[in-house]
Amino acid sequence: MKKIPQRMCVVTRNKTDKKDLLRIVKTPENNVEVDLTGKKNGKGAYITKSLEVLDTAKKKKILETVFEVDNLDYIYEEIKKYLK
Repeated sequence: MKKIPQRMCVVTRNKTDKKDLLRIVKTPENNVEVDLTGKKNGKGAYITKSLEVLDTAKKKKILETVFEVDNLDYIYEEIKKYLK
């Protein structure tokens, strides 16, 4: 039986199967992007695929804290489009 990779959501702090999470990555060029492949180079953070969790992340500015950058409104909008 193959082991299923587990990752922790930066918002809910729950460990979940990697396929149930969305990876956000800060590239070496300091760009923050949604990583649909899960293999982009850079610092990654995982978020549960849920609009409620996304709203919590936006209100508490969790991704800004994780990646140490200001104003990631464009990333929240991109994630919202993907989730709909």
